[in-house]
Amino acid sequence: MNFNQITMLSKMKNAMETFRRNHPKFPLFLNAVSQDALVEGTIIEINVTTPEGKNYCTNVKLKSSDLELMETLKNMNS
Repeated sequence: MNFNQITMLSKMKNAMETFRRNHPKFPLFLNAVSQDALVEGTIIEINVTTPEGKNYCTNVKLKSSDLELMETLKNMNS
């Protein structure tokens, strides 16, 4: 791993810590969902509303490959 990669990882870690401080309930929500809701066939829906009221919405139906990615990300966070 080179110096730039180490610096980027450090910045990401700091940004994650700031996000957790700013939004303490969100990691708890993700933890609760990951306990039993992330199975193949689960639909995750995301809604985003801008301050002006514009709305964006999408969803994904989880596949086994998605679950593998999520497991890898969860292990990186441990």
